[in-house]
Amino acid sequence: MPFHIRYFALLQSRSVHLVTIMVLCVAAVLPFLYWGIPSGHDFEIHMYSWMDALGQWREGIIYPRWAPSAHWGYGEPRFLFYPPVSWMLGAALGSVLPWKIVPGVYCWLALALAGAGMYRLAERWLRPSDALFAAIFYALNPYHLLVIYWRSAYAELLGAGLLPLLVLAVAKLADENLRPVPWLSLILAASWLVNVPVAVMLHYSAAGLALFIAVREKSARPLVRLGAAVLLGAGLAAIYLLPAIYEQRWVHIGEVLSPGVRPQDNFLFTKNMDPDHDHFNLLVSLVGATEMVVLAYAIWASRKKRTGNNVWMAAALWGVASALAMFRFSNFLWEHLPEFRFTQLPFRWLLCVNVPTAFLLAMAGGGRGKWRWMVRGFVSIVLLATLVVGGWRTQLPWWVTADDIKQMRQSVADGRGNEGVDEYVPVAADPYQLNKNLPRVSDGTGARIEGEDDAGLGASEPAASETSPSKSADTNLLNVQIERWAATDKKFRVLAKGRWKVLLRLFNYPAWEAMVNGQPVAIETTEETGLMVIPVQAGESEVEIRFTRTVDQWAGTGISVFSVMVLAFGWSWTRTASGGNA
Repeated sequence: MPFHIRYFALLQSRSVHLVTIMVLCVAAVLPFLYWGIPSGHDFEIHMYSWMDALGQWREGIIYPRWAPSAHWGYGEPRFLFYPPVSWMLGAALGSVLPWKIVPGVYCWLALALAGAGMYRLAERWLRPSDALFAAIFYALNPYHLLVIYWRSAYAELLGAGLLPLLVLAVAKLADENLRPVPWLSLILAASWLVNVPVAVMLHYSAAGLALFIAVREKSARPLVRLGAAVLLGAGLAAIYLLPAIYEQRWVHIGEVLSPGVRPQDNFLFTKNMDPDHDHFNLLVSLVGATEMVVLAYAIWASRKKRTGNNVWMAAALWGVASALAMFRFSNFLWEHLPEFRFTQLPFRWLLCVNVPTAFLLAMAGGGRGKWRWMVRGFVSIVLLATLVVGGWRTQLPWWVTADDIKQMRQSVADGRGNEGVDEYVPVAADPYQLNKNLPRVSDGTGARIEGEDDAGLGASEPAASETSPSKSADTNLLNVQIERWAATDKKFRVLAKGRWKVLLRLFNYPAWEAMVNGQPVAIETTEETGLMVIPVQAGESEVEIRFTRTVDQWAGTGISVFSVMVLAFGWSWTRTASGGNA
């Protein structure tokens, strides 16, 4: 074979294209090297979650559930409610890389996965070069860049890689064999484990696409198979889903839809009289409106290249429906469709808009040869310019430096902690009434007791601002010796003249259990702050507190294990039924 033919074939190979996608995604994070790390709306929450999770891994806790540094060291059950994939990935990267480069590597990896997912989808219907363009356009689209530089919504960004795979799996639901069902169940399960708003959008998108296929094929098979995949996917994710659903009653979960982050406050071009909110909303609205214009062009330009399996119409309808969900006139759907409101921010539907936009724009091409690539280049420049100019005129990104990251790490290490998240605060607690100088163990007056020694506790040392050791004049507590103060396991000894109640710098939560001198005791809770109170007897008492697995957590784990077995059986059975072909 002549060299030029071999060279051309190499350039068209999947492996070379995937490497190209990975290399080009580096461009999205290159500004990190000059300005530092963009600190968007959710940056600190993710960074502290990664640090807390890594700290617990080093304590031997594989699946953390309590975030000890939240709310200035009082803690919160964040890991029970926030899907695990993103914080586990961040913690894993932090275990081998310096924290100052972890966000950049995380974002690069998420973009590369998104591009690879789009390439896998596009190569089924498009030429390799067009599939490559679709993948690069999708990975580096302006909304993804906005998520990185203005929002730091790292879990949402990771979910972008699932959407193209969803389309690929749903498109096969009408096939004769059942092979797509296990694949689709894995994608749906992954969405729950990555990000709840992404999961909601992904499930509604899957339902709409499956309904379209069912109508075109005049068969209920796609809908029945989708139902089976939804159930199996929920079962696979039950280790997270069941506790997150059941234990909502124990926290202020309603804060997730508080003013400012409700759907009605975040439709495109909405103003709330909050300058920061309105500036950002204007920026995302400009990006969204420009992407919708590009989507409209892509639908029109690709209309003559419709494929026999109706992929053009499905993509167009999905893109239009996703775009309409971002405007205020769709508020009826947000109020009445089941769980639809938990997408929270309507502009998140740009994640879905980007898939048909990238696919149809690659399908359209804008003509042949150089003209096709000129059109694509022009569209890409317009979208990027909208983000850059819009950001410059409305709201510039915030930046943190390596020193800022070091301070964050130190605040976790010395026990000072961080602000935490309102929706994960236990129901009896008010985080805005907390005393940041309260010792870990006290008599209730806020004063440390004589003999209390926090030295040598590493990641759990007290804040430097705590009060000096002292003894309250009217207390029965004489001495406190802390032996262990780990994330979910705490042990200390107290010496008291008489019966007393010990106050802990720790939010009470139903999963906490306490033992005094080897005997279980009922934990009491302060009225306003929701702190843990442990009764002790006269003399010396050994107190142990552990964060245990509740019944719902065990049940969720059991359902997930059972679902994995069902998946394995179904996978084997469908493979055998299809003759061993994927």
